[in-house]
Amino acid sequence: MNSDSNSVYRKPDCPFGHKAISLLRKQGVIYQDHLLQSEAEVEEIKNRYNVKTTPQIFLNGERLGGYSELAAKFGEEKEEEEETSYAPVIAVFSVSALLAIATRFEVMGFMGFSLVLLATLKLMDISAFVKGFKKYDLVTQKVQAYGKVYPFIELLVGLAFLSGVLINIAGILAVLVGSAGGYSVYKAVYIDKKDLNCACIGGGSKAPLGAVSFSENAIMAIMGLWFLLF
Repeated sequence: MNSDSNSVYRKPDCPFGHKAISLLRKQGVIYQDHLLQSEAEVEEIKNRYNVKTTPQIFLNGERLGGYSELAAKFGEEKEEEEETSYAPVIAVFSVSALLAIATRFEVMGFMGFSLVLLATLKLMDISAFVKGFKKYDLVTQKVQAYGKVYPFIELLVGLAFLSGVLINIAGILAVLVGSAGGYSVYKAVYIDKKDLNCACIGGGSKAPLGAVSFSENAIMAIMGLWFLLF
């Protein structure tokens, strides 16, 4: 086949883009591989062809679609993308609420337990967390080390909320980190229109970026401000 009429437009880190490339090679199809290096390039392809996802595959000069359509064309069993899930988020906040009730810490306990549990999930695989976090966090995009420190800051703030120790330092950190994080999420979701998963519950999260991560940052910022003022 002529590679001029066969093309793949994909993000470098897209698993279904990699699957599409592997299948084309398996079928002996000669193609042009177009890597979309920025969100602007991704959005340009989506808008041009009025689609919501990448990769986008063209065969014989006509748009075929994504990996699922390519797999169907060659009679391969397609692998569906995992559905988004809020189950881990529900588990974290439910357990936090139960711990707060059991310890009679009420609202303060709920905030503290929530942050401690969220930090624990991030610490289970910091590298995976940083990989997902830097896709939308503005501070980590400039200073990658911040992503590695973030779970420890969150843990410190949560423990301070629960114990009352180092509360002024924790309050300042909470306001700074929560405000920066909240703005990063707002920009990524509502300004840049990015379709990303939230790294708030760890690197393997399937929860969409949006309300969950914004709530996490709001908890830190609001409670930090409360401690500093009252």
